[in-house]
Amino acid sequence: MGSALSRKKARKSHKIKDLDLLAFETPFTLNEVEALYELYKKLSRSVNNDGFIQKMFSLFDVNHNGHVDFGEFVRSLSIFHPKTPEADKILYAFRLYDLRQTGYIEHGELKEMVLALLTESDMTLSDDVIEAIVNKTFAEVDTKGDGRIDQEEWKEYVGKNPSLLKNMTLPYLMDITLGFPSFVINTNAEETDL
Repeated sequence: MGSALSRKKARKSHKIKDLDLLAFETPFTLNEVEALYELYKKLSRSVNNDGFIQKMFSLFDVNHNGHVDFGEFVRSLSIFHPKTPEADKILYAFRLYDLRQTGYIEHGELKEMVLALLTESDMTLSDDVIEAIVNKTFAEVDTKGDGRIDQEEWKEYVGKNPSLLKNMTLPYLMDITLGFPSFVINTNAEETDL
């Protein structure tokens, strides 16, 4: 019985160190990381009660093991934090469009993203109009004319069109404990830790 209790304390101590590390590596405070942990536990149990969020979004699954663990969850959410540098948001947005993970955005990938955005917005456009939008955008971004968009071209394009990043910032992440007050009850961090 004593060894089971010591293993439980060791796991809790390990968890606290992990939470401290996530608070250090991201814009989130320790209280916010603890609140996110409570949110993560609820989300992971709602899909499968295995302690992981099943792969919903490949970019969140950084180690490509088929599920999103808590560290990946927090680090991925931190991209959308208002304090995250714009350069990180630009790179993440590039990776969103680079569907095949080739290091370039190709014509077909851009078209897939435009179609997804239109579907999400409940907009319907003819195939000709969609193709014209994709062709015009691609020609504008692909300044090197090599038939693909690299990170340098993407950064330049976003610099001219900053509205492309407007969805990359979620203001309520500034204080997740206010955004999700029901999760604050279970946090252990003292306010002085902030």
